[in-house]
Amino acid sequence: MRLPTRFPRVPPGGRWGGPRRSGGWRRSTWRRSTWGSILVALVLVGVALLVERVVPPLTGAVRVADGDSLVVAGERVRLDGIDAPELHQSCGAPGTEWPCGARAKEALEAVVAQGEVNCRPVDEDRYGRAVAICAAGAADLGARQVAAGWALATGLAYQREEAAARAAGRGIWSGPFEVPAQWRQRHPRPAS
Repeated sequence: MRLPTRFPRVPPGGRWGGPRRSGGWRRSTWRRSTWGSILVALVLVGVALLVERVVPPLTGAVRVADGDSLVVAGERVRLDGIDAPELHQSCGAPGTEWPCGARAKEALEAVVAQGEVNCRPVDEDRYGRAVAICAAGAADLGARQVAAGWALATGLAYQREEAAARAAGRGIWSGPFEVPAQWRQRHPRPAS
């Protein structure tokens, strides 16, 4: 039985490469540039893994600066992937404002008190602070702050936690608030 022409036959040897314009069969090959791209990607992954092992995690005495910033062993650290209200920021409707920035700091202090803090730096911000993923014991500090409603997710990492906090009305989601980035624009840092 012959298959309809829209289903091409597999060539002799069973290798599929598609028909050539001349009607023959060709062996499927990758271009040299494809192999080069794969090699570059593997080298970059290898370098990233090496750097992760070479750059030691930050550990030591911890002081909480605000809802998304710490000082770990004398090093200023901002938690990666979150944005919490600033320390002096208030939330709520006019006349019923409350100090959400101070409450975000208190919430982070409570999580930090639960275990030894380890931070893995991933970047540096414009103020010279290490941007890091930090944990106290097994608790991811960024995830805990967002899940409790004391910070916004700034990337994809904590979107589920933010959605759950928003739906439950936890923390800053309990009423109206100004997005921390907008609050900072209206209240710039004094020049040092």
